[in-house]
Formats: sequence, structure tokens, C-alpha cells
Amino acid sequence: MKFNISNPASGAQKVLEVDDERKLREFYDKRMNQEVVGDVLGDEFKGYIFKISGGNDKQGFPMKQGVMTTKRVRLLLRKGSSCYRQRRKGERKRKSVRGCIVSADIQVLNLVIVKKGEGELPGLTDVNVPRRLGPKRATRIRKLFALDKGDNLDQYRLKREIERPGKKPTIKAGKIQRLVTPERLQRKRALKANKRDRGEEDKKQKAAYVKLKALRVKQAKERRAEQASKRRSQNSATKSS
Repeated sequence: MKFNISNPASGAQKVLEVDDERKLREFYDKRMNQEVVGDVLGDEFKGYIFKISGGNDKQGFPMKQGVMTTKRVRLLLRKGSSCYRQRRKGERKRKSVRGCIVSADIQVLNLVIVKKGEGELPGLTDVNVPRRLGPKRATRIRKLFALDKGDNLDQYRLKREIERPGKKPTIKAGKIQRLVTPERLQRKRALKANKRDRGEEDKKQKAAYVKLKALRVKQAKERRAEQASKRRSQNSATKSS
């Protein structure tokens, strides 16, 4: 079984392959999000605590949280479900997933370091991998760099240089999302004013409709009364003759 160990503190990741069945037996029947003491993997992991974050079986099917079995099952998944990405609006699909309980059928198990132990792990805790991509949302950029609302966020975007053979290197940076600018405030005011104008126009049209309806009802009553008076006059004329 392979262990894909990640260290959120440094951003590093390392794959460890273990064939000893005695070590693997400590992970069997454990569920996702459960914590495991790292001493079972060897003395270099003494004091470490890992959390099981997922895994894949030998055929590549992922483990799914909440499926309380060690076997593979077929579930009807929809938008928002893990292990599924919606292609069309309203689409649901039946897919095969592995249960969230670790068994011998698991090929790769994902572990996250929750607590660091006594020693350093080469390539995992002794290195610091810089962030390749930064946050794009304006509030998260301010939170990361402890900025105020009046600060300019353009200079705090994480940029990366892309080199291509035979061409000049280009610099890419993510577009800031949900940034409140004067143009955005103006559009918001325009939308609000447009909505208010539509509401007032609807009220005017409704009042005109009610007025017209009352007029038509009054005209219909007058016509019926006129027709009734004509019939009465005709009836009285025939009786007199």
C-alpha cells in the first residue's frame, strides 16, 4: 500500500510505499477523518499523528465519506456530492465509489500531518514549498496580507512567470474577484434605480387597468339597463295594443 503524506504547514507532499502487513494492519477498519499514531510506520515517525483524508482502491475508485462499508458501491450522485462533477444542469449520475473504511483493497491512502513529531522527515517537514497560486477573492487577499479596505490589492496578487522555449516569458496573475469598485457601486445603484422605476411603472399600469376595468363594468351595466328598459317599453306597448 502507498501512503500519500501531506504537510499543510509547509505545502510539501511525499509518497511512501509500505509492504509490511503488520504495519498496514494498524490502518485496517479505520475510517476517513480518524487519526492514527505515526509510530506504527516506523521510528522516524515517532510522535507524529496523521489523519486519514481519503484514498483510492486498486482500480482507481475513490473513497467517499459517509459510505460505511469496505466494499465498492454504486451511488446516484448529484451536484455538490463528492467524487462527482456535474456536466449539465440538473444532471445526476450513478457512479462507483469505495466505502470510507480502510481495507486491504485500498491501493493509495492519503494522510495529513496533524501533529509534528520529534524528528524531521526529509522532503516533508524540512522543506517549504512556496504557494503556486494565491487567493483571488478580495476579502481573502485582505485576510492573507492583513490589509484594510482602502488598500490597493493589485500589487498583492501572486504572480508567476511562465517560460516557453523560443518565446518571451509571460507573467500571469489571477483576476481579483468580488472587488468593490466605484464602477461596481454605480452599476448597483443603476440596477436599484431601474428596479424602482419598474415598480412605479407597474403601479401606474395597474391603477390604469383598475380604472379602465371599472369603466367597462359601468358601461356594461348601463347597456344592460338600457336593453331592459327597451324590453319593458316594448312589452307594455304590445299589452296596450
